[in-house]
Amino acid sequence: MTSPFFLRQRRHAGLAAALAGALALAGCASGPRPAASAPAPIASASPTPQDAAVAQTLPALSRWWQSFDDPLLAALVDEALAGGTDLATARTRVDQARALRQQAAAALAQQIGLGASATRQRSSGSTSTVLAVPQLSASWELDASGRLGSTERGAAADLASAEAGLQASAHSVAGEVAIDYIALRGNRARRALVQSSLEAQQQTLQLTQWRAQAGLASTLDVEQARASVEQTRAQLPAWDTAIAQGEHALAVLLGREPRALQARLGDDGRLPSPGDALAGLDRQLEAGVPAGLLLRRPDLIAAEATITAELARLDASRAARQPDFALSGTLGWKALTLAALGNSASLVATLAASVDWTLTDGGLQAARIDAQQAVLERARLSWRAATLAAAQDAEDSLSAAAGSREQARALDTAVEAATQALTLARQRYEAGLIDFTTLLDAQRTLLTLQTSRVGAEVERRQNLVRLFKALGGGVSAADLAALSVRAASTR
Repeated sequence: MTSPFFLRQRRHAGLAAALAGALALAGCASGPRPAASAPAPIASASPTPQDAAVAQTLPALSRWWQSFDDPLLAALVDEALAGGTDLATARTRVDQARALRQQAAAALAQQIGLGASATRQRSSGSTSTVLAVPQLSASWELDASGRLGSTERGAAADLASAEAGLQASAHSVAGEVAIDYIALRGNRARRALVQSSLEAQQQTLQLTQWRAQAGLASTLDVEQARASVEQTRAQLPAWDTAIAQGEHALAVLLGREPRALQARLGDDGRLPSPGDALAGLDRQLEAGVPAGLLLRRPDLIAAEATITAELARLDASRAARQPDFALSGTLGWKALTLAALGNSASLVATLAASVDWTLTDGGLQAARIDAQQAVLERARLSWRAATLAAAQDAEDSLSAAAGSREQARALDTAVEAATQALTLARQRYEAGLIDFTTLLDAQRTLLTLQTSRVGAEVERRQNLVRLFKALGGGVSAADLAALSVRAASTR
C-alpha cells in the first residue's frame, strides 16, 4: 500500500510536471509567425537585363575613395568612419534599436524567478511566522493573438532601419571628407597660382620701373603695375582663410580639434584623381541611371525597413483586440518553522491560467488602429519621396559630372591660349610695340582662367564623389563594423 507521503510527493511532482508541460506547450504555440509583407516598391522591381549588364560593367563602388591616387585621402576617410562624432551618434541609435528588439523578444520567452519570503502575523494575542523558502515561479504569455510576435518583428525592422541609417551616415561622412579634402587641395592650388602671378607681376613692375628710368615708359605705367601687384597680393589672405577653414572642417569630421591636421595636411595643392574606371563612370551612365543601382542606397533600405516596422505594429494593434492567454505557476516550500520546511507537507505547487479580453473600450482600439494606419501610410509616402529624391540625386550628379568635365576641357584650351597671349604680349611690350595696359590685361586674363580651370577640376572631382554617393557607393556594413572595432581598440 502506498503511503500518504509518497502520494503527496507524486501529486506535487505531477503539478510541477503539468506546469512545465504547459509552459512548453505555450512556447510552441507562440512560435514565430509569418511577417506582414510590405508592398513591393516600384523601384525595387527585378532589374532588367540592361540593368544587369550595366551593373557588371561598372566598377566596384565599395570604398571608392581608395581608387583615388591619394593615400592621405583614403586614410582620412577611414579615420572619419572610425572616429567621427556623427557616426558615433548613429551607432548609439543602432545600440538602442538592438536593445529594444531584445526587449521585445524577451516578452515571448517564459519568465522564471526564484525568491523567498517570511511573514510575521499576530492574531488574538498569538504571533506566528510563515516561511516560504525557496519559491520557484514561472509565467508565460501564450501570444495566441500574435501581438507580441508582431511587436518583436517591428522591433527587428527598426533595428534594420537603424543599421541602414548608420550605413547612410557612413556614406555621407565619406563623401563630405572627400569633398572637403578636394576643396582644400583646390584652394591650395589656386593660392599657388595667385602667388605665382604675384611674382610675375612683381617682375613686370621691376621691368616697368627700369623702362621708366630709361624714358621708355611713363609714370602711369609704373603706377598701374604697382596697383596690379597689390591687387593680386590682396587675394592671398582670402585664400589663406579658406585653406584654414578647410583644414578645420576636415579635423572636425574626423572628431578632432580644428587645428589637429594642419601639419599632416601640409601645403600640397595637387588634386587627387580617381582611377580610370571611376573617372569614366559618368560616361558609362550617359543613357541614364539603372533603377537597380539605386537599390544600393542605404537610405532607401532604411525607408523600406520602416514600412515593414509600421506594418508589424499595425498587426500588433489589430491583435490587441483579441483575447490574451497566460499561464503561471509556483513551486516551493511553505511552513511555520525552519524545521518544518523539510517536511513533504510543506511542498506547495500552484498552476494558473488567465484570459484577458476587452469586450468594449469605447472605440479606443479602433482609434489606435486608425492612427497606426496613418503612420504606415506616412511611411509609404516617405519611401516614395525618398525614391524620387534618390533618382533626382543620381541624375543631377550625373549631369553635373558631365557638365564640369566639358567645362574643364574648354578651360584647358582657354588657358593654353591665354598663356601664349601673355608670352606674346610680354615680348611686344619689351620691344615697345604695345602699351602696358595690353600686357596688364593679358596677365589678369591668364590668372582668371587658371583659377577657373582649377575650380572646374575641383567641381569635376566633387561631382564624381556625389555620383558615387548617389549610386549607393561607400562602405559595407561588415567593413563599417570592422572599423568600429578597430576604433574601440585604439581608445
